[in-house]
Amino acid sequence: MDRSKSVLILVENLPSPFDRRVWQEATALRDAGYVVSIICPTGRGYEGKFDVVDGIHIYRYNLPIEAEGAIGYALEYGIALFWSFVLAWRVLLTRGFDAIHACNPPDLFFLIGGFFKLMGKRFLFDHHDINPELYEAKFGRRDFFYRLMLKLERWSFRTADVSLATNESYRRIAIERGHKKDDDCFIVRSGPRLERFNRVPADPACRRGRRDPFPVR
Repeated sequence: MDRSKSVLILVENLPSPFDRRVWQEATALRDAGYVVSIICPTGRGYEGKFDVVDGIHIYRYNLPIEAEGAIGYALEYGIALFWSFVLAWRVLLTRGFDAIHACNPPDLFFLIGGFFKLMGKRFLFDHHDINPELYEAKFGRRDFFYRLMLKLERWSFRTADVSLATNESYRRIAIERGHKKDDDCFIVRSGPRLERFNRVPADPACRRGRRDPFPVR
């Protein structure tokens, strides 16, 4: 096994391969010649603690609670961090990894990434959600927890060697709020696999007599 190109992906909110963005990133890395491992929680239909799918090794852990409120989230994320750290050591001692690719939420994987950076590993922050804004939208306030999320986000960017953004708006946040260098921020969009779509002729019956608003010229 060539361990010179090995990546460990950390994800907490969905199991793999159910999380389509994470899975597409994992398979793209695999196709580029990387050895890919994923650490994630279990979920319905993905109860196995260890699985190998299309050459990608998946290590899963149980999250016994569903977060509600500050205490619930603290417990959930604390359990996720504990098992992610334990399983990261398992991956390191068996398959190995050169870089950690951490997907938020939560903005806490910098704790694991920062630790392994002391051992010469690289840390990549895959910015999926803008958690401070999501918190404000849900609870309608900018309190202690809002400010805490801003700090966690800032520490995630500061620890990361490279940041991935889903769009240009997120990339601007990484640069302006996270103080990342322009050259260290990249946009990786999510989208469907084009080979799953087949173009077929239009069916006039579906228009029910209406005019085509976008005629081909």
